[in-house]
Amino acid sequence: MDQITPAADTASRDLPKAAGHGGLIAALWHRKWRIAALMLVLAGAGWGLLRWRAGPEVVVYPVVKAELVRTVVATGHVETPYRVSIGSQITGTVKEVLVEEGQSVRQGQPLVSLDATELESAVVQAEGAVAQADARMRQLRELTKPAADEAQKQARANLDNARAAFDRADKLAKSGAGTQATLDEATRALNVALTLARTAELQVYTSSPGGSDYVIAETQLSQAKANLATARARLGYATITAPRDGVLITRSVERGAVVQAGKTLLVLAPAGDTQLVVQIDEKNLSLLKLGQSALASADAYPDQRFPASLTYINPSVDITRASVEVKLTVPDPPVYLRQDMTVSVDIAVDRRPDAVVVPARTVHSPTSAAPFVLVARDGRAREQKVRLGLRAGDQVQVLEGLTPGEAVLPVASGVRAGQRIRPVSR
Repeated sequence: MDQITPAADTASRDLPKAAGHGGLIAALWHRKWRIAALMLVLAGAGWGLLRWRAGPEVVVYPVVKAELVRTVVATGHVETPYRVSIGSQITGTVKEVLVEEGQSVRQGQPLVSLDATELESAVVQAEGAVAQADARMRQLRELTKPAADEAQKQARANLDNARAAFDRADKLAKSGAGTQATLDEATRALNVALTLARTAELQVYTSSPGGSDYVIAETQLSQAKANLATARARLGYATITAPRDGVLITRSVERGAVVQAGKTLLVLAPAGDTQLVVQIDEKNLSLLKLGQSALASADAYPDQRFPASLTYINPSVDITRASVEVKLTVPDPPVYLRQDMTVSVDIAVDRRPDAVVVPARTVHSPTSAAPFVLVARDGRAREQKVRLGLRAGDQVQVLEGLTPGEAVLPVASGVRAGQRIRPVSR
């Protein structure tokens, strides 16, 4: 029978003890984890309870003081106050087109040139007629009139001699010293001299200013000059020029084309005021007044806005579109603005400086007789009745009930009056 040594016996006695201590430690660790988990659960529950008691987080909007502007929005296009249709005043063949569509031109600048061969010949012919009529006038002044004056002097001298001879013959015949034949001869000579003197006088008169020959020659010269002016004017029509400064927005002519008088070849947008023509819904007609300011932008450049002013309201309504045509003047048009561009316009029809403003989404029953808002006060949503004023877009003016600096809740938050909340500024 084997014997157990003291050492072995001690080991056998210590083994159960060791096993008992390990289980105790494991049990203690397990218990600590359970306590920690329980504490976490209790902490979470407490935090949830605190959150529940404090209320949900709600986005709030501040009540501010700002300028509130109500606008009427419309679309339209760009145009000048008027346009000039440029055409030919004569029938002719286009020799050269000197400009392009979209080009800026100055008053008097040549635009289109027509073949002018026939017109130049007409001018030369008219100049010859003027030279001929002018020579006729010079002939009257330098030759006919002086010759008539000399002939008149000679005729008067002959008349004086004939009268003297008649007087002598008449005295001799009365005294009986002369014959009747001598008196008759003196009488005939006197009559001839009178006739020649009268003829010379008429010749002088007709060749003098106011006389028939002078008037005829003068009229011929005037007609010749008028014909020359007409021929030169027609020659000038062969070159079509710009009637004033502007931009050519249409060109419908090419080299070699035969153009007719009165047919539009080019359309000019004169330089000057630029207008925006827009259609406004007739329901907004009562809001419009001349002089109202506006901001406009071209659809091609939506981020570049420019000022305009309402200068015209059409007195009639377009029944087919239920709209009213209005025009706005642009005092300083941007360089990119072009004819017939599509534009959007915001016309300021009402303006309230230093208004108390809240977002429209925060007003309950805005169209009723008793609108109200929910205001964040002392950690709760408080109902506050308000009196509303101007509404512009998504902003509303509050006339009574709120002061700047307060915070209001949106209608969509779903919060009830008196409920605890935790406001979160937007």
